[in-house]
Amino acid sequence: MADRGTARPPRRPTAPDGLLIVDKPAGWTSHDVVGRCRRLAGTRKVGHAGTLDPMATGVLVVGVGRATKLLTYVVGADKAYRATIRLGVSTTTDDAEGETLEARGVGEGVDPAALGRQVAALTGDIRQVPSTVSAIKVDGRRAYARARAGEEVELADRPVTVSSFEVLESRPATADDGVAVLDVDVEVVVSSGTYVRALARDLGEALGVGGHLTALRRTRVGGYPLDRARTLEELEAQADADGVLATLPLGDAARSTFPVRELTDAEARALGYGQWVTPTGMRGTVAGLAPDGTLVALLEDTTRRGERRAKPVLVLAPA
Repeated sequence: MADRGTARPPRRPTAPDGLLIVDKPAGWTSHDVVGRCRRLAGTRKVGHAGTLDPMATGVLVVGVGRATKLLTYVVGADKAYRATIRLGVSTTTDDAEGETLEARGVGEGVDPAALGRQVAALTGDIRQVPSTVSAIKVDGRRAYARARAGEEVELADRPVTVSSFEVLESRPATADDGVAVLDVDVEVVVSSGTYVRALARDLGEALGVGGHLTALRRTRVGGYPLDRARTLEELEAQADADGVLATLPLGDAARSTFPVRELTDAEARALGYGQWVTPTGMRGTVAGLAPDGTLVALLEDTTRRGERRAKPVLVLAPA
């Protein structure tokens, strides 16, 4: 018989299907957060949308139950960050967790006009080479795994969009090895798949001094801003107090991610059976909500036998 002192705590009641908007703490991997949320939600059916590096903090969207089916769409949403770029030192990982590659320093500083020009050059539709320690797969293995194994990793550039790149403040500083550097606080809004670490690296290289990221906080994922996020401690306290972890219901989650089609009762029943309904008149994926606010299905307009109709691409509510 197991010692009572080492017995595992009882499993929590299963949380309702929905999203958790988590404020990820520094030092945790996204997988660590999912593990904690599985325990709090009382189910293993938990996933996340958009990995955050361990050093990063901020918005991590976590799906529970059927909401995990929405994460594919959340992953593709644009993201906003606040970051600090250190100019004058480059690292193996393009962030503060890597080893120093070169410490060129900034001498007497960086010309503000030159900084502005290079920030502008990295704004808009650009091509970016991801960091060698990214999660991109190379011949079936993650790039970071190959890099940590001592292999030389070469990644192809790819198109990304930097919708906004704004310098908030800059201040002189001194690196650990005594080199003069410039710390630049920025806010960026980027498309899915953009690496802010790579922006720091490329900005430093364009200025001829090298650069890396020293702080990163994600402030928004699509329609989910930081002010809607809760820390893991807050989630645990709420679950302890209420008995069941509260999630953002599917209908409310859908309103923050998709355009909405308000359904009639008849349309909701039809979609529950996987049937097509009258077109939404909107482009892309649309959330179909029943009169009571329940998310019934995700819809897309298409032409079938010469007639425009809306087909369910994902049914979430039973008929």
